[in-house]
Amino acid sequence: MFTLKNNLKLIHFALILSALNFAFFHYPFFKFVFENVDYKGFNGITVIISLIILMIVLNAFVFYLFLYLSRYVGKFLLVVFFLVNSVAVYFINTYSVMLDESMIGNVLNTKYEEASSFFSLKLIAYLLFLGILPSIYIIRTKYTSVPVKKFLKTISLTLAFVLLLAFANASNWLWIDKNSKTLGGLAMPWSYTVNISLFYIHEAKKNEKEILLPNATIKDNQKSVVVLVIGESARSQNFSLYGYSKDTNPLLSKIPNLYHFKANSSATYTTAGVKAILEHKDTGDLYEILPNYLYRNDVEVIWRTSNWGEPPVHIKNFENKQFLQKNCKGEICDYDELLLNGLKEEILASTKNKILIVLHTSTSHGPTYNTKYPPQFEKFSPVCKSVELAKCSQTELMNAYDNTIVYTDYLLSKVINDLKQLTDYKSTMLFVSDHGESLGEKNLYMHGLPMSIAPKEQYEIPFIVWVSDNSKQVKPLTEVTQNHVFHSVLNFLNIGSPIYEEEMNIYK
Repeated sequence: MFTLKNNLKLIHFALILSALNFAFFHYPFFKFVFENVDYKGFNGITVIISLIILMIVLNAFVFYLFLYLSRYVGKFLLVVFFLVNSVAVYFINTYSVMLDESMIGNVLNTKYEEASSFFSLKLIAYLLFLGILPSIYIIRTKYTSVPVKKFLKTISLTLAFVLLLAFANASNWLWIDKNSKTLGGLAMPWSYTVNISLFYIHEAKKNEKEILLPNATIKDNQKSVVVLVIGESARSQNFSLYGYSKDTNPLLSKIPNLYHFKANSSATYTTAGVKAILEHKDTGDLYEILPNYLYRNDVEVIWRTSNWGEPPVHIKNFENKQFLQKNCKGEICDYDELLLNGLKEEILASTKNKILIVLHTSTSHGPTYNTKYPPQFEKFSPVCKSVELAKCSQTELMNAYDNTIVYTDYLLSKVINDLKQLTDYKSTMLFVSDHGESLGEKNLYMHGLPMSIAPKEQYEIPFIVWVSDNSKQVKPLTEVTQNHVFHSVLNFLNIGSPIYEEEMNIYK
């Protein structure tokens, strides 16, 4: 690579970089194409050849433009592209993700603690051979300047060729349009550059101003407390409550007044899943979410979290992991049991009769499932200990994940036991996951695929409810949604609101 002659013509340099970009980073793109066209037929061959030519020519065109406008800025951008491409294609190849706008949102909401769990030697190899080495070549290579007339002629001819190729494939436009989201999520570097821009544009519009809901009214003075536990990456099919063959719910299965419903998440990534749990209806707008709404209407609201990705929370008692660890001692401080430390005492210290507690957990988030629970909860073994999940056997991966469900079972039972001791309160606990999780089925791992193509493992979630003996009972429903949470909490706390919908309430 480093013996290529210097003082290359600019167009040759751009074509070389485009060819390297194509060779290094487009296996997932063309793997999808080959799986979705008849590559043995004439039309399929035409699509494949056209996409190869189009990919190389268009990238060369953009690289040529960057390098012509500014030698230093152009090289800087190309170095960034190759470095980011190498990391992006690692995640695509390893976890079968796709860098569409929703996945970009997921990535941008990932904190260092979570991101560091993906570190592996394979990732370093991708970064070194596909990112750093090409970047050294880009920096070291010299190329000749191009006169303005020649530059204009080159870009004009290139654009004319691209348009000609596009119109020659007019019969394939429908197929390309149908698969544009997937193709766009796999084309480097435009999958993340375009979708990052779209994400921030849509976020800016969405967050221009939170839309306030109509004022609510507290209708009685009965002491009532709701604990809403937001699960992370918990899929219902691995809960024995839902018929799973392994006993992952040894404690919850023995608790009276416990109910579970069939439910699907509204999305396959945390930010959208949590938003759906907290909003009164499924909408793309930023309406006032449940904790903000209740807090503004004189309800005691406490948010405890070991996770992230929630919409803006405007309450006094927002307690993150770092805050909670200051008053915590022992092993529990390193796991989600931290969220329960001193919780009962905090409820009793409240001067208000209506209380909402939100516990946002991170218990089943991958890829390091084996680090999400204390050693004594390793009920199933051997377990997967690699961040490269495909290297683990299906048994090891499933065992590690199932142990996180066993730990979740313990956490929920502990919440219920604490609530049982609050005899002056009517109490309920709701456990709802933000989304599900793929564990190697169809060679997919973790979550984040668009709902239109996501497998059921990524959206079939647990919705578990417990009620105290002296409080309301639960309707005999068979299926609910994440949006049922909002209206059910209003009903349990006996809060009147113009936006309340009885059909979205789970309590009798």
